[in-house]
Amino acid sequence: MRFVSWNVNGLRACVKKGFEETFYAQNADVVCLQETKLQPGQLTLELPGWQQYWNCAERKGYSGTAVFTRVEPLSVQYGIGLPEHDTEGRVITLELPQLYFVCVYTPNSQDGLRRLDYRMQWEDDFRDYLLQLDAKKPVVVGGDFNVAHQEIDLKNPGTNRTNPGFTDAERGRLTQLLAAGFTDSFRHLYPDRTGAYTWWSYRANARANNTGWRIDYFLTSDRLAPCITGASIWPEVMGSDHCPVMLELSEELC
Repeated sequence: MRFVSWNVNGLRACVKKGFEETFYAQNADVVCLQETKLQPGQLTLELPGWQQYWNCAERKGYSGTAVFTRVEPLSVQYGIGLPEHDTEGRVITLELPQLYFVCVYTPNSQDGLRRLDYRMQWEDDFRDYLLQLDAKKPVVVGGDFNVAHQEIDLKNPGTNRTNPGFTDAERGRLTQLLAAGFTDSFRHLYPDRTGAYTWWSYRANARANNTGWRIDYFLTSDRLAPCITGASIWPEVMGSDHCPVMLELSEELC
């Protein structure tokens, strides 16, 4: 099975930059998007053979996720079941025959870390949610986690230690999630690869210089780690300030 995740930073704009051509070229079974920035009825995508699931934020032009699948889900859930977190369209969960697939767009701590306290509560509640799923069947979770986990995951770790996305608190929560029974698929295959980034600022020619951050991930339940046959980052794909990331699992799921 092939999964693809992409923060499109506004799907309507991304569609004008060749989204549908990119979508089909990815040859995926499940595709999830973050930061769609849509309200119901603002965009119609004709994707024959694909089922579409959308979770829109109550606030217009903000956040939002979507999942497109060629695999028939057994059930679909929007959000994590907590009202304090479920107004921003950040999570979609598909129960597939062999696993749960979760699309996530983690809240940004924002300038001045003004939303860091909320982010920490979100992290704890989202981890609990994933563990509840994992107790039933294995989990694949993909999306924009808004954190570079280790120094290897961004170009300039020294100057970003207190900035959103690289604080000790945010990095520590991802460490906790992994320790709770999840595997970072990319680092599982490529523990020492440098220069592998998924987001670049629009400023200072950052993408051309590969001055980036790896903040988009696929995590799997630890028991799926032996099934990981591929994990890629596709920086050549344009249309957003993020690029897609890909996960492949063996068809037999080991």
